[in-house]
Amino acid sequence: MKLTLWIFILLLPIVTHGQNQLAVVDKLTKKPIPGVVVKIQGQSNQISDSSGEISLNIINPTLLVFSHISYESLSILVQPDENLSVELVPALSSLNEVVVVGFESERSLVHQAGSISKIFEHELYRFNENSVLSAFNTKPGIRVEERAPGSYRVSIRGSSLRSPFGVRNVKVYWNDIPFTSPDGTTALNILDLSNIQNTEIIKGPAGSIYGAGNGGVISLESRKTVSENCFSSDLGIGDFGLLRYRLGIDQKIEKGGINASYVHQKSDGYREHNALDRKVFQLALHANPSEKQSLSTQILYSDLFYQIPGALNQAQVDEDRTQARPGSVAQNSSIAQKTLYGTFSHKIDLGEKWNNSTAVYVNTTDFENPFILDYKKETAFSYGGRSKFSYKDTWGKIPVQIVAGGEYQYGKTLAQNFGNRQGQADTIRFSDDLVTTQAFLFQQIEIEWTQKVLMTLGLSQNFGRYDINRTVDASRNDPSSNSKVFDPNIIPRLALVYKINNSSGVHGSISSGFSPPTIAEVRTNEGSINLDLEAERGVNYELGYRGTFGILNIDVAAFYFKLDQTITTFTNPEGVVLFRNAGQTDQKGLEVNLDYALFRSQSTLVQEVKLNHAFTGHYFRFSDFESGGNDFSGNQLTGVSPNILVNLLDIKTKLGFYFNVTHQFVDRIPLNDANTVFQDPYNLVGGRFGWRNTVGSKWDFEAYGGVDNLLDEDYSLGNDLNAFANRFFQPAPGINWYGGVKVGFRY
Repeated sequence: MKLTLWIFILLLPIVTHGQNQLAVVDKLTKKPIPGVVVKIQGQSNQISDSSGEISLNIINPTLLVFSHISYESLSILVQPDENLSVELVPALSSLNEVVVVGFESERSLVHQAGSISKIFEHELYRFNENSVLSAFNTKPGIRVEERAPGSYRVSIRGSSLRSPFGVRNVKVYWNDIPFTSPDGTTALNILDLSNIQNTEIIKGPAGSIYGAGNGGVISLESRKTVSENCFSSDLGIGDFGLLRYRLGIDQKIEKGGINASYVHQKSDGYREHNALDRKVFQLALHANPSEKQSLSTQILYSDLFYQIPGALNQAQVDEDRTQARPGSVAQNSSIAQKTLYGTFSHKIDLGEKWNNSTAVYVNTTDFENPFILDYKKETAFSYGGRSKFSYKDTWGKIPVQIVAGGEYQYGKTLAQNFGNRQGQADTIRFSDDLVTTQAFLFQQIEIEWTQKVLMTLGLSQNFGRYDINRTVDASRNDPSSNSKVFDPNIIPRLALVYKINNSSGVHGSISSGFSPPTIAEVRTNEGSINLDLEAERGVNYELGYRGTFGILNIDVAAFYFKLDQTITTFTNPEGVVLFRNAGQTDQKGLEVNLDYALFRSQSTLVQEVKLNHAFTGHYFRFSDFESGGNDFSGNQLTGVSPNILVNLLDIKTKLGFYFNVTHQFVDRIPLNDANTVFQDPYNLVGGRFGWRNTVGSKWDFEAYGGVDNLLDEDYSLGNDLNAFANRFFQPAPGINWYGGVKVGFRY
């Protein structure tokens, strides 16, 4: 008996060593989560009980992976004898769980004053992973066009009217840092999908916080934290010679970490002279020097090349929609762009009521663009930053938040235009030193008058200047200096939210819009300098409702934007795109987003069936526009489809298989101001199917395949507007397939 007792006492430490009690709870509500699957390397899976608790026998430090259909997966390293409360983040099944920064106000989306769409990482990866186009186009009021692979045009509520190519009239931020150049253009195409984790899009004027611009704001965010050591690799292939591969690594370092990735994407393209080759390298360092501070620094290098096939007329489309515009091949119409982008951001809590966030960047770009009519070379350098102070307090019994700050950008470009002799730069035509300076100060106060009524009042003061110093002019004109100064403009915004309850609310706002012409619109490719081009000005009135009802989310917004001095494009007989002010436009719109889970269960074979519907009704017209003796008043606004409907179906299974279907209807689009030429309506159907799972606790695998344009529709994506010689159409691919594999290893 004594011998047995001594053996038991000696073995007790061995038996009890490695006992772990884990409690899994909801991060927001702190309620226990039953049915959570815990994957352990070398052991069978464990499942949390009705109290959200799990008992494990861990002898050595072990990486555990927690997964649940209603929550984001989480992996943590657990030590022997360690008892933990594990918090899982909800998988955003309702609007009141979606937190957005919006107008520098970190609140749930359901109680935000303004039209804001959020695109999550998993939404970016439910399509072909070669661009952001498909994911962005699932949101109401937002349209991304691709005139050629790598050539994007972004329209938020019709803002691309003045963008023959590229991204204009929309402010873009990357990790809270200005990504739009000081001249008002944005090279969105230098980013790969892997450089973006989440996206917020503000629709309509947002000048009270983000300065000049009528279209809205796109805020892109890459991964800001490193939660585990991981190596990952992707390989994707597709029709038209598509090949994309990625290598990435995440490494934790004390309270921060480093992540790095390299992506190479290339394709031959659907049309003749339509190839793309893009290499992107990103290196980021994240650190938390103290509990009150965080800092991040990033380096992004992008080497982009793509060919420009050019627009076709209807006869050329009917003959061979894959052909390039005559002259594009011989003149090597293309863009080569190398960009180096460095950033540094710092956040600090300055006591209980104050905090500051400051970010700065420096950017250099080498740009080369042979075109049918000329050959352009540019070397650009820019720098800038943004800083804001936030103050939170309670005045009496009224919660108040004040935000104040400023943004400054400076850019200098050596821009040279040459003749184009069979794809080679010929005699110089003109050379300009371009200097752009823009800055604005912003202030905003939020007051919760009652528990149900929230008011936001904001305004900004905007400053801008262009200097165009022509040093070489091969024509008869002498070198000259030209300047365009935009006097300080005050842009106000007033918004109200009425909180019906915790899961629904009504919002309304009145905001001013101000958008000066970019330097690319003032200085055009044929050498003219149009200093008479005026800034667009307007006022936007908006009313909306958001609500969550169990499995159902609804987001509705109606707006009326009255815009003066609207900037539109036209083409001269030589084919050069020029710009003019087109008087007034009336822009009335309705945007609806509806999503709901038909079925969701952690324990069944099919775990989730989810539907989403997005409707865009943009009824935009010229209210007062005469040009060349023609009165276009009352016509539809050029380049804007009046009706767009998107339907999504997502199915997930317990075994890791998934299936996604997307349908998009686009109504006919007017292609000229006279409304005599239209893009026909079309329906696009696509889908992606695959298997995604974690093997053990260290390996992640995914294999997928998909199809775009399943109905093989003939359509044009990124039409040329008011095109000379009726060259309106940029034919898009018919039915095409893609697929890929992904592997991740935690160490």
